[in-house]
Amino acid sequence: MSGRRAAGARAGAALALALTLAPGCGRGAVEGPEKALRRYADAAARGDAGALYAMMTERDRRSLGPSGVARAVSDARGELGEQARALTGPSPPKVRATARVRYADGEVATLELEGDQFRIASADALPADARTPAQALGQLRRVLARRSYAGLLRVLSKETRQAVERDVRALVEGLSEPEALEVKVEGERATVRLRGGHVVLLRREGAAWRVEDFD
Repeated sequence: MSGRRAAGARAGAALALALTLAPGCGRGAVEGPEKALRRYADAAARGDAGALYAMMTERDRRSLGPSGVARAVSDARGELGEQARALTGPSPPKVRATARVRYADGEVATLELEGDQFRIASADALPADARTPAQALGQLRRVLARRSYAGLLRVLSKETRQAVERDVRALVEGLSEPEALEVKVEGERATVRLRGGHVVLLRREGAAWRVEDFD
């Protein structure tokens, strides 16, 4: 691929990524993705920089400006035509509209448009299966940040999850009658050995005893 053609392809891809669903006629209404795609394909086939600029997000309009969009369209005219033909051909791609919501604490929810309603595709509290190691690590970070035990179990492998659940179950059973357990106190610390081999270490902080560790 020549340098100019490669640059044109990059410009076309950047332009396509910058486009978004435009508001419809009614207040608060959103144009359907299929209609927006047809408008994009039509503008791309004509090389209509003005129409493409109007479909872009406000952020990208500020970033590129009308002249920047016009240059991108000029550089990517051939690639835009190819995109338009692919989008309007006998086997057009399936359109899926999604929305991502990022909260102040960094958690993310993904919504997908089904019919005329957005439905939850995934949320950090209801995570979908991680498709990459990075996604799995991101899920781990978020459940730890929420101090969510249930969330932590969801992101662990089946083998590790079962091991954790066995340990927790053994601790629960071993602590079923705490008043009957033998507690060895040494100054500000105490040790308790449970049935099944688990050990709980406690430490006095002021007037209160706290669990310091357990295994």
